[in-house]
Amino acid sequence: MPKPRQLSFRRLLVTRILLLSVPVLLIGEIVVFKKARHTQLNTARQNLTESAVLKGEKILDRVANLKTNLLTASQTTILRSGSSVDVQLFINLLEQNLPKQIECVQFQDLAINRVIASTCGDEPLEAGNVNDSFTNSQTNLASAPQTVGLENNIRIKVIVPPKIYIKSLRDSERGTQNKLQLLLSSPVYDNTGNMRYLLSIQSELQQKIKNKPVLLTGSTVVIADDGTILAHPIAQRVGTNINQHEDASRLKKIVQHAIAGKQDSLQFFFEKQGEELLAGYTAIPSPIPNTTNQKWVILDVTTLDNALYGLTEIKIILVLLTLGLISACLLASLYIARYLANPVEKLRDYALNIHATSPTQPIPHDFQIREFNQLAQAIDRMLERLKAWSEEIESAWKEAKAANQVKSQFLATTSHELRNPLNIIINCVRVVREDLCDNKEEELEFLKRADDTAIHLLEIINDLLDISKIEAGKLSVFLETIDLRQILKEVINLQSVNIQQKGLHFSIPEFTSPMPVKADPKKLKQVLINLIGNATKFTEEGSITITTKIKLEHHLTNQLEHPRKIQPYVVISIQDTGIGIEPSQQQKLFRPYVMIESSTNRKFEGTGLGLAISRNLMELMGGTISLESNGINQGTTATITLPLIDTVSLKIPPELLAIEELVLTSPDDNLKKNHEHPGNGIVNSLRTNS
Repeated sequence: MPKPRQLSFRRLLVTRILLLSVPVLLIGEIVVFKKARHTQLNTARQNLTESAVLKGEKILDRVANLKTNLLTASQTTILRSGSSVDVQLFINLLEQNLPKQIECVQFQDLAINRVIASTCGDEPLEAGNVNDSFTNSQTNLASAPQTVGLENNIRIKVIVPPKIYIKSLRDSERGTQNKLQLLLSSPVYDNTGNMRYLLSIQSELQQKIKNKPVLLTGSTVVIADDGTILAHPIAQRVGTNINQHEDASRLKKIVQHAIAGKQDSLQFFFEKQGEELLAGYTAIPSPIPNTTNQKWVILDVTTLDNALYGLTEIKIILVLLTLGLISACLLASLYIARYLANPVEKLRDYALNIHATSPTQPIPHDFQIREFNQLAQAIDRMLERLKAWSEEIESAWKEAKAANQVKSQFLATTSHELRNPLNIIINCVRVVREDLCDNKEEELEFLKRADDTAIHLLEIINDLLDISKIEAGKLSVFLETIDLRQILKEVINLQSVNIQQKGLHFSIPEFTSPMPVKADPKKLKQVLINLIGNATKFTEEGSITITTKIKLEHHLTNQLEHPRKIQPYVVISIQDTGIGIEPSQQQKLFRPYVMIESSTNRKFEGTGLGLAISRNLMELMGGTISLESNGINQGTTATITLPLIDTVSLKIPPELLAIEELVLTSPDDNLKKNHEHPGNGIVNSLRTNS
């Protein structure tokens, strides 16, 4: 499977920022667009509803004005005279003075059923026996569905379908087939008081309005409460019932809501064009006399595109704004990516080229972002730690290399130390076995030399076994209560012969008080023999001095009554005037396999294991061991300390026990403090007689 391609930090930042910001931006734009659309729809619905209410009020006002004008004109003397010339002049003048919604005026003689004067043509507007219809108005109302009622001797009739009368170019817009037309008729009485004539006015109740996209007004639809369409933008629908159309359910719902007084709005589909329409509506009382409980529903209808005309500009603005914001977001992402990536790239370049840079060249810092400055500080500290570790590793490597060389030297030395005694033992035994000695005394001398050499060989082998146990962690001691004086006396007796043979002055202490300690007598004797033996071996002339003293220390305890406890220690010092040791080499003394002098030109025998074994043995017995020298040919002082377990038998002066200025150590040996007091020493010692 191929390994996925890694992305750069800059590209990752840019893509992540865009992936987060662009969807949020687009969602915000969609929400704003939907909110604007919803708001504009609500505004359009409110405006259409208000327009429908206003149109309904205008219809009622115009009908009332027409009735008043018709009633006033029917009572004039000219019309009562019946003169055709005078009446024609009068109705011409009447038509000009009436509102523009008047299409034509007609004056009819009922006696002869003939039109005397007219602006509508010679065809009577009212057909049939009009006189009988006025006298039997209730009967006619029931039999003629077009005639809705009579009021104040004025008869009002809805013309369905509308009639067209075009008399001139000026009147070319009159009589359109989709507008609401009313025929108002009023009887005119002659001079004798009899109903002789009929004055009729045909009028349009709607004005032709050119709908503009910015105007939230639409076409007018008038529907009677029985479902009859009285006015409609489509002429074919005028006079039909809403049940005959596909959108009948929505129209019925509108009529029901309007009659019930719910002036809300509803979208419905227009049958012919199939486009979505928006309607505001209201209900008005029927203007026809004697129709008290009947209502007309007035609808103001416009297309959805017209209602949302301003939304197109908003859409364009949102698109431009989206493109601008995405471009700005892209530029901001590139800037932020560069702003954030520069510190990372500088730190990367520094880390990659750190092996080639100058050690004094500082790490990039002073970034404007706190976290990057902290990262730079962390890298700087890490480099310092790495350098320190590198130096430690290099030092350890050198030490390991030196230790390897030391081990090689040790093996060579050890093989030499083992081979020489074995050769001596073999030669001595052969001389005795082959009877090459002159007498018995010479045989005993060779056997004694073989015995001494075997003991020396055993000591070397014991040292090797001890150091192997130390490295394996298996070296152990068996502690018991002993008197240190007895061990010192035994070791001094053993070593005094060798010291006297070399002609050295030997000073030893006089033991007057017991020194009880807990130690392993064999191991402690081994340590003392090793130290005195080293002093004897490395001293050609001069003296060896052994001294003992008691050191007191106060230890902190957890008790409130006795917070301090006095702990006495016995200190044994072995001082010689031998070859001494350089101060720089003293730290290597207690390392195994290490001898200060080179093995090729060495003058003294040994494996270099004695001091290392002695240190571990003293630590196992609860004591310490140290070795000091002021330099070459200035002698060496070896010191061991062991805690005393019986302070009663010690002759310690009381004033010494009351000294406050002592070394303070916590019970767990983790806390060590020096409490200073003028006139007293930190370590107080009592030297025994020497």
